[in-house]
Amino acid sequence: MLPWFKKKAIDFFSIQEKERIVAAIKDAEHQTSGEIRIHIESKCLSNTPLNRAVELFSSLEMYKTNGRNGVLIYVALKSKKLAIYGDEGIHQQIGKEFWNNQIEMMVHYFNANDFLEGIVATVGEVGNVLKEHFPYDNKNDFNELPDDILFGI
Repeated sequence: MLPWFKKKAIDFFSIQEKERIVAAIKDAEHQTSGEIRIHIESKCLSNTPLNRAVELFSSLEMYKTNGRNGVLIYVALKSKKLAIYGDEGIHQQIGKEFWNNQIEMMVHYFNANDFLEGIVATVGEVGNVLKEHFPYDNKNDFNELPDDILFGI
């Protein structure tokens, strides 16, 4: 077993790395009315990572954004599973191919043991597509969801 799989999800990234991920989320969201959240856990607690992402999306009430433009990036470290789930507002605009491309990009980074850059790059790309379809309006937009990283078991 590789050493990084021995860590608990919450301890996987250093404090500085967690701060960099949160900064990437904040930077992306300053350009869009969309919302990005990241959930990291050790094991996937569902039969597929997408099902788990949908469960989490629902339990976090991410569907309550004004534009239905929330995006959840899900990572299960020990299970080696990833998923990205976008709410109906953004999914209707960009479709399944975009999400699949982002998963492929994350897998590329993760296979090189560069988890931080994989997540930061994905947040940036998701932010760009959200900006394109849901640009930020400083009169009406506000941060609808927290920007912190969520950690499971």
